[in-house]
Amino acid sequence: MKRIFLVALSILSLQAICQEKSITGFFDATNQLALEKKFDANLSSQDIGQFIRQFSDRPHPLGSAAGKLYAEQIRDLFQSWGWDAKIEKFKVLFPTPKVRLLEMTSPVKYQAVLKEPALKEDATSSQKDQLPTYNAWSGDGDVTADLVFVNYGLPDDYEELDKLGIDVKGKIVIAKYGRSWRGIKPKVAQEHGAIGCLIYSDPADDGYAKGDAYPIGAYKSEYGVQRGSVMDMVIHPGDPLTPGEGAVDNAKRLDRLNATTILKIPVLPISYHDATPLLKALTGPVVPDGWQGGLPFTYHVGPGATKAHLKLSFNWDMVDCYDVIARMQGEKFPDEWVIRGNHHDAWVNGAADPISGLAPLLEEAKSIGLMVKNGWKPDRTLVYCAWDGEEPGLIGSTEWVETHMKELQEKAVVYINTDGNGRGFLYAGGSHALEPLMDEIAKDVKDPQTGVSVFERKNAHDALHANGLSDKKKAFESKDLKLSAMGSGSDYSAFIQHAGIPALNIGFGGEDDGGEYHSIYDSYDLYSKFKDPGFHYGVALAEVTGHAVLRMAEADLLPFDFTHLASTIETYTNEVTKLIDDTRDKFDLENKIISSGGYSIGEDPTKKYAAPKPKPEVPFIDFSPLKNVLSDLRKSADSLQKTYDEKIETKQVSPDFNKHLYQGEQQLLAG
Repeated sequence: MKRIFLVALSILSLQAICQEKSITGFFDATNQLALEKKFDANLSSQDIGQFIRQFSDRPHPLGSAAGKLYAEQIRDLFQSWGWDAKIEKFKVLFPTPKVRLLEMTSPVKYQAVLKEPALKEDATSSQKDQLPTYNAWSGDGDVTADLVFVNYGLPDDYEELDKLGIDVKGKIVIAKYGRSWRGIKPKVAQEHGAIGCLIYSDPADDGYAKGDAYPIGAYKSEYGVQRGSVMDMVIHPGDPLTPGEGAVDNAKRLDRLNATTILKIPVLPISYHDATPLLKALTGPVVPDGWQGGLPFTYHVGPGATKAHLKLSFNWDMVDCYDVIARMQGEKFPDEWVIRGNHHDAWVNGAADPISGLAPLLEEAKSIGLMVKNGWKPDRTLVYCAWDGEEPGLIGSTEWVETHMKELQEKAVVYINTDGNGRGFLYAGGSHALEPLMDEIAKDVKDPQTGVSVFERKNAHDALHANGLSDKKKAFESKDLKLSAMGSGSDYSAFIQHAGIPALNIGFGGEDDGGEYHSIYDSYDLYSKFKDPGFHYGVALAEVTGHAVLRMAEADLLPFDFTHLASTIETYTNEVTKLIDDTRDKFDLENKIISSGGYSIGEDPTKKYAAPKPKPEVPFIDFSPLKNVLSDLRKSADSLQKTYDEKIETKQVSPDFNKHLYQGEQQLLAG
């Protein structure tokens, strides 16, 4: 009797909470909160761990037999859970190494190892079929030249080289990984006339200077290498031969030599074991302040007697790309699609990247399948996707969007992306009109380690680690979750930036740092020990993204609030205006110092130092047209939100109104 009474009391308490709580976009939150509770009850950290083990048990890059096998297994899982699942195949270009040679020819001889050794503590590190260490979309080349160290290889670093009177034209540069996307480094080197580029991971960034190296700790060992794409994705992501068009069998293709996203110079990633003799042999000026890395000798810039020989050639093969697309038909609005995705391909085994994000997606799909089996049906159609070819250049997702562009712009309500996950703090970026949606979810989901909401934990972390008093105070006093801006580093890119489809990118991290990224050590053994022991943050991610999917699927009024978009663009405008004014003042002062001879008398006369070239004049820009447009946007957003609130209050809505909401961001695309 006592037990029955307690159960009844808990049910009544839950009903009372549901009746009091409101959710943006819902006339009544009761049913939705109960649905999410059922969804959460089906989630299993043990199952997530098993998915991570299963789909990282062998190397499975784009074009591999294992990649095809995994796609088929993922399709079969969806089908076993009641989803209508299929594989969509594209034919795409994918280079793999044929010849890799790096040697120092003077002042001493050294031939680079270019190999990550197997470890007895890592069961999959000795497997066959591992892709060698390389950068996809490097050019073929056979070059010998002086070597120059360029720090992180960013534009500001080349300005420092100019001050030292050092020109990289006709030389091979060596740069550190970090502080930018890797493809920027060879692109900038190529623009400055370099004929080859080496990229290495310095131990100051993700090696022993940060913590114990693997297998003792999670950080990079001396032989670890970060593979990765150096495609010029600023131009466009996806298959380089079919820009703007889906790479189906009969697609019109460019000649590879005319593809604009493939670099012309050879580019190779190396370990700090292989970088050490090269850097140690460099002479010339001691590096500028802030350039010294973590290796136990003084870094020099070069050039000098140190010459390197770099020879690379590739198999430029056409391969099959396997996207898994699973649908759960919507009952009320079948032509409104809520899309969820994570890629399945990896450079090697990829336990962290991407399987730690794919596993929660699969767990969500399993839970939804169970709810459908028990009688529930989503109002809108759910589309769950496991992309192939993300690592080389967002290929699978981009080709799918390009193939289905017209239909997606008509039907896609939102795209929700993940791309790896670990222990730590919530991060969320995306369409700013969806901030209220994500704010409410972040305040509902509990952090596995502390029991507070993931919003509270993120806020506390941001306040503790903010720079400066003003930023600390702002973070500490923040009452609402703010979405970060999206770059172009994952599968959301084609959706939001090409098709104008609202998008989110979500994950956890910050307490899972290490050096395994894109190496053979991104394994189940490392992940389960150092990244998310117990896989509890896998469950947290499934809760956050799953709730977002369910709320977008079930909302009476889709939870878009464009006043948040207007506020964000106003903030960006103020930041750009200030940046231009500050840059103008900075350049004016710099030019005065140059013209007065300040560099010749203010720097150490015993060191070779060239005065920098005068900075260009920064023009005055009239922002009034933009501000007038922003004023109109603000008025429209405020008016729309008033209409939205009235419709919620009167519980009246039409499908046309929701369609206008989710197609709103398409109006922001350039013509």
